[in-house]
Amino acid sequence: MSKTMEPDLHEPSTAIPRPQKEWKHPSDQWLRGFILDNRASLGTLGVFIVMMAVFMIANPTVFTTWYLYSSVLTTLPVALFVVVPLVFVVTCGEIDLSFPATMGFASWVFALVVQAGYDPFLGIAAALVTGILLGFLVGSLVVYGGLSSLIATLGMNFLLRGLIQIINEGKSMALTNLADSWAYKIFSSQVYGIPVQIFWAIAFVVLSAMLYNRHRFGAQVRVVGDNPDSAQQMGIDVKRVRVKVFVFVGIGAAIAGTFSVMINFTWWPTAGDGYLLPVLASVFVGGTPTWGGIGTVVGGAIGAVTVSFIQTGVVAAGLSGFYVQFFNGLIIILSLLGHKWNQARYR
Repeated sequence: MSKTMEPDLHEPSTAIPRPQKEWKHPSDQWLRGFILDNRASLGTLGVFIVMMAVFMIANPTVFTTWYLYSSVLTTLPVALFVVVPLVFVVTCGEIDLSFPATMGFASWVFALVVQAGYDPFLGIAAALVTGILLGFLVGSLVVYGGLSSLIATLGMNFLLRGLIQIINEGKSMALTNLADSWAYKIFSSQVYGIPVQIFWAIAFVVLSAMLYNRHRFGAQVRVVGDNPDSAQQMGIDVKRVRVKVFVFVGIGAAIAGTFSVMINFTWWPTAGDGYLLPVLASVFVGGTPTWGGIGTVVGGAIGAVTVSFIQTGVVAAGLSGFYVQFFNGLIIILSLLGHKWNQARYR
């Protein structure tokens, strides 16, 4: 090769350099970041939309009337007040099966205060104190007693329910004068045909979501659920955090039990019994996995809405009530499969 064809390495290159594109993580884009951060909640919302579309196609007449939605919104808050605290418990790596009896016990205290002629607001305060004490008792058995949360809370559920039945002998309490109280008007009346309790439930979900995602306590719950040893080394009081989540469940169960009494004007010894499986299903359908460390409050709320509409939708679609359990199981399994495919991490 001639010298004229050889490149001159000493002369600067006259080629114009191509601008290098700055690499950005997918989460740096607002929309994609939002989807990645809320994939579990959005997945649950997708399941709910598909389910409602199927029900609406099956019976458009029923599902285009407000009465159906009003009836669901009347009882949905009771479930929401328990589902949201359970997200904290499951994220912390525990489970609480005692909340149905806590609902019954706290609502029983509320009914006793109202039946004695005291102001219902005093009854609400008494129910909240009862829920806090029961939650602390359950948490202490699990944390300081070293018992399995599954077995301890299940045993506490039977114990409290049996105590209620022994003392009341299966008798209910009618609270007909409750409708004239300010407590009922504020917490359980209707505004333009919309049940007021749904607004209180939404406020509870929003505040709990902020507590879970924006507050130090929520961060501690996630760290404890992910790795208790690391949390301990970080200076987090692991035992205190674990007890607090059980106390939170007690507070939610007390509120739920009180609202159930104000909705029906009657306290039943079996109050709360029917919420065990639907509430647990709502938590897991909502995208909170069983292994702890991660969860979603908003997803749990959407899961509660989904589960609440299953029974109503199945019957309204023209099927018999025997299909309700089948669709409950189907929605739960499909949701869990979708979350397992959609989750960013596994154990």
